[in-house]
Amino acid sequence: MKLDIESGRITVAADDLAPLLDLTAAEFRDRMQSGRIATRSEVGEGEDAGRLRLTFQDDRWKVQLICAADGTVLQRLRVPVGRDPQPKPSGDQS
Repeated sequence: MKLDIESGRITVAADDLAPLLDLTAAEFRDRMQSGRIATRSEVGEGEDAGRLRLTFQDDRWKVQLICAADGTVLQRLRVPVGRDPQPKPSGDQS
């Protein structure tokens, strides 16, 4: 996966990012337009200079992409958020 970075504007293909959030490209576009996916971009400083960190989060997943200045994805992180995806058995006291 590679991002397109032009004049400070970052573009990522929905077809590339949607599966990381367990969505189709159409669902991803709809949720982005309706604001149900939060986004954040950060520019690296110090030893992280020349890198970007992009975060995409919906009600189930948080995805972070660490990218080189040319848009090459160097690292991907995907973690569940919100409710525990594995319900505890009934009667579990923990």
